[in-house]
Amino acid sequence: MKRVESIFEIIGPIMVGPSSSHTAGAVRIGRIAREILGRKPVKATILFHGSFAETYRGHGSDKAVVGGILGFSTDDLRIRDALEIAEKEGLKVEFITVDLGEEYHPNTIKIILEDSSGLNVWIVGSSIGGGNIIVTEVNGFEADISGDYHALITIHEDKPGMVAKTTTILAKYGINIARMKVSRVKRGALAFSSIEVDQEIPMEVVHEVEKVEGVKLVRALKPI
Repeated sequence: MKRVESIFEIIGPIMVGPSSSHTAGAVRIGRIAREILGRKPVKATILFHGSFAETYRGHGSDKAVVGGILGFSTDDLRIRDALEIAEKEGLKVEFITVDLGEEYHPNTIKIILEDSSGLNVWIVGSSIGGGNIIVTEVNGFEADISGDYHALITIHEDKPGMVAKTTTILAKYGINIARMKVSRVKRGALAFSSIEVDQEIPMEVVHEVEKVEGVKLVRALKPI
């Protein structure tokens, strides 16, 4: 029998209801998508899979994920009006129901965001219970982002020493690594790394990593 580590596992986060999985989790996945885009989105395509596809309207998952994309926290009362707020802010939203396949958790959302310059990112995230989430894909790369830690994510050339250069910069600023995921789609092309850490990541770290030759994208994420 699994031992309960905290009361959070029983009652979930402070949130606008009705469901920690279908509401709070959806908010957090939306927030991470916005943070990875790094700019104000003007278009959001939201694909609901599994039980999300069946119940997203009744459980308010549509409002929740849009609230997250707008930058709201899980307890923000504006979530109830997120669709109307998005329209007022010029965010075009499209909802689609899909079957991503049996390998995906039943509470999974794929989010495609685009900003006014045409920059776009997409993520796949799952709400795994009690408001906990896991982002498993970023722009086609395998990922492992919980939203519980500060995190540094990069897309960079797949060549020796790239990850070491990033971790050396983190060490320079006294930032301790909690866990890390590195992946690639094709050998010798581009690779992805997500490094979850114990301290907040200052912008100086982001700027130093951006200057590393071969780095294409850097984002510092805060716990959500």
